[in-house]
Amino acid sequence: MPKYKLTWRDLSLNDFKIYLFALFKAFIPKKKITTLDDLESFIQSKSAWVSQVTLYSYLKTRMGTRYVLHFENDVFMESVNLAKWNIYAVALQDLTFFTFSFLKSSFNYQDADNAKEIFLKILDDEISNKMPAEIITEAKKNFDDRFRNINWDTYHQDLPFNPSALSLYKWAPIAEELKTLDRKIVLNSVILKWDIVKKEFIERIKF
Repeated sequence: MPKYKLTWRDLSLNDFKIYLFALFKAFIPKKKITTLDDLESFIQSKSAWVSQVTLYSYLKTRMGTRYVLHFENDVFMESVNLAKWNIYAVALQDLTFFTFSFLKSSFNYQDADNAKEIFLKILDDEISNKMPAEIITEAKKNFDDRFRNINWDTYHQDLPFNPSALSLYKWAPIAEELKTLDRKIVLNSVILKWDIVKKEFIERIKF
């Protein structure tokens, strides 16, 4: 398989657009989520936003004013790209399970198989965005394992986003001794971003 050199532009052009667009949309009235297609779009876009904004914010905080210079380092770039996709894969699972659990609890929505269908469709769509095949394969396996054991009635209330918070802590390309010091801050930063997403989701499904 041919290798290509990752650059700052390759890694973040689409990421940066998602991040800026998410900020801009904060000032635009939100469209109600009324179809499974709407829900799929919500899960994909919000999972990407949480993954990227928390990862890049953490890197920028730890690297300070030399933040951009690190993106000239090929090894570091590959580590950031790997972290981005791994965190996103778990974020997709968390938000998929949260939304369908909330719908089951609040609206007695019974068709949980649609959760799997949406998750798999999003992963298939990400192939064109160069999501690594091995991460997609692992994400599908993890989703199936969690799917078999989930309690749809309570998942949305039972620390639903802890896995993606722990994923940022695991995959961020920061020295382990520094991550140990940052653990509480890192986990809280992810949960706070998810709180924004949760609030928006509940608002957009209410009529």
